[in-house]
Amino acid sequence: MTEAGCPTRRGMLQSATGVAAGLAVPAWAQAPAPPKADASPASAWPAWDAFARQFISPEGRVTVDEQAQTHSEAQSYALFFALVAGDREYFERLLLWTENNLSAGDITSQLPAWLWGKREDGTWGVIDRNAASDADLWIAYALAEAGRLWNEPRYRALSAALARRIVDEEAADLPGLGLTLLPAPHGFALKDGLWRLNPSYTPLQVLHRLAGSTGQPAYRALAVSALRVIVRSAPKGLSPDWTVYNTKIHRRGFRADAADKGRGSYNAIRVYLWAGMLHTHAEERHLLLKTLAPMAHFVREQGYPPESIDILTGQASGPAPAGFSAALLPFLHASGQTDALRAQTLRLQKRAPRHNAYYEQCLMLFGQGWMEGAYRFDAHGRLLPRWKSKP
Repeated sequence: MTEAGCPTRRGMLQSATGVAAGLAVPAWAQAPAPPKADASPASAWPAWDAFARQFISPEGRVTVDEQAQTHSEAQSYALFFALVAGDREYFERLLLWTENNLSAGDITSQLPAWLWGKREDGTWGVIDRNAASDADLWIAYALAEAGRLWNEPRYRALSAALARRIVDEEAADLPGLGLTLLPAPHGFALKDGLWRLNPSYTPLQVLHRLAGSTGQPAYRALAVSALRVIVRSAPKGLSPDWTVYNTKIHRRGFRADAADKGRGSYNAIRVYLWAGMLHTHAEERHLLLKTLAPMAHFVREQGYPPESIDILTGQASGPAPAGFSAALLPFLHASGQTDALRAQTLRLQKRAPRHNAYYEQCLMLFGQGWMEGAYRFDAHGRLLPRWKSKP
């Protein structure tokens, strides 16, 4: 989604149910320093503190646009950031609001609704009951890791129950792919054996960790299909926002999604982000960096990431918002693109993401936070925050 709620994603989900602080220049000649355990949780991550002040209400609701709407994605990202910061008070507030308002009081029995806000009749509440599977994955992941890092059995139990519900309601066995994550429970199985999928919804570190934390074999299968979706939907090495998969044997494969004209933009930027943050020993890392290398080359040659790009022709729009540059920092670092990494870091210093742009700030926290060592993922997807010395 964009900071105002990506129009493409919003339209698809609705039709389905009828600051960061000042930047420090990283040492691009070497890997960013690993997280240290000597920072106190209360002040470990000033960028998170600024984000929380700007976007999160005292009750734990993240507002994402001028209409004061809330998306389950926003709640999921904030839960992750609160855990990275070691901010257990905010984590609990965010979880409580999410469960009470998006899951009717029980996240184990009802997937979080993706959209909450002011209804047409003037009341506030759930606007669209359909769920968003990427948000559900991040919530399950944050709960699993919070349970481990804070030794809290309740969080682990909630994660395991939510993870089972994701598999039961948001996955389908697709010929040629295997068990595959769908964007939502409803609305993405199209006619004539076609399915609409989103490559950015499946961070591999998240899937691997849920496989380990929950003991559910389905998550290993979801990781296998996720890699297939990411690689095969990007024939020219450029990831699309959305893709259509044909399951019919004589036409099996991916094609550009007519709804967004086969372009990569606000959704796709996360594919590069997740790939760049994979541990160096993650089994999929080499293939993903090789497959997606054309984006790194584009940024190196043009000096900026495109806001939108045709995944087949490479025809691009103008420069993207600064948050895209932040999202690409881990990817450029992992790809060994030293000059491009330097250029995007300097671009961020000159043109910081707008303080009130929710999505840009999220990309900033993810990308810049990783570069500065606020957190890492290990080879199995476990979170390694700076405030915790051991996984």
